[in-house]
Amino acid sequence: MTFQMSLGFVQSGFGQRVRSTNTASETGRRVRFVTRAVVAPAAPSAPAPTIAPAPELYKIASDLGEKNSKKPIWKIFVSSLLGGAYIGYGSLLALTVGGACPGLLATNPGLQQMVFGAFGLPFGLMMVLVTGAELFTGNTMTVSAAFHEKKVSVSDIAKSWIVSFGGNLVGSVLLAYLAAASGVLATAAGPLAVAKAKTSLPFIQLLVRGILCNWLVTAAVYMASGARDLGGKMIAIWFPISAFVAMKFEHSVANMFMIPFGIMLGAGVSWQSFFLGNLLPVTLGNIVGGALIMATMNAVIFGSALKKKIVS
Repeated sequence: MTFQMSLGFVQSGFGQRVRSTNTASETGRRVRFVTRAVVAPAAPSAPAPTIAPAPELYKIASDLGEKNSKKPIWKIFVSSLLGGAYIGYGSLLALTVGGACPGLLATNPGLQQMVFGAFGLPFGLMMVLVTGAELFTGNTMTVSAAFHEKKVSVSDIAKSWIVSFGGNLVGSVLLAYLAAASGVLATAAGPLAVAKAKTSLPFIQLLVRGILCNWLVTAAVYMASGARDLGGKMIAIWFPISAFVAMKFEHSVANMFMIPFGIMLGAGVSWQSFFLGNLLPVTLGNIVGGALIMATMNAVIFGSALKKKIVS
């Protein structure tokens, strides 16, 4: 009897050990299965877009307008002085390359104008946007977008536009003086011809050319501000900027360099003709193109403009 009980005890213990071993084995298999499922390689993620979607572009523009308009006056002025100088560099490059092709101008004026636009001002605007400098023409769009979103006041708009315009003018004229003193285009006919041509057009033509110009310029700023990398920014800048130059539209900040530079080289154009015969109508046109067309139309589509009227 004792033997049977002992045997039963052994068998019972053995059975428990077998069951325990089987259970552990099964558990191990389950653990290993779960482990393999967890460490399985994930599916490759889709590449990030190289530019923000259209609604986000508008938000980026309005945020930039708020940021720039809230700066202290001295910061706006200094960054705008740099912006005017950078556009001056681009204008000087355009005059040096595209403006020095008299043979091409005589035989193929369209191609010459494209060369004039392709080399110069896109380079200048790229420097402005990448370095964080400011342009009056860009501020007409960004600060207006911020106003539509109730981020800035009318006084903020006035401060931004007036100070950035003054800073751009000082920076452009300063660079024009340095370029004239350097003698790089002292005997070239291009700068003289450009200064004379830009101050010889009727007021209304300059106004409309200013509108068409800044519509394209602010579109370039709008797109480039939402580009994720430098290559995207350069593409967004190059097409609209080279296009407006090739089509002979008028940009107030570029003219702040080109016309004074021609005056300093002896173009026979007065400062009064520069201010009243070009800069005034072009500036008004640039405001319409940037504030009323680019900013307001995109505010209607993506922002708050007319929202209350549509809801009611």
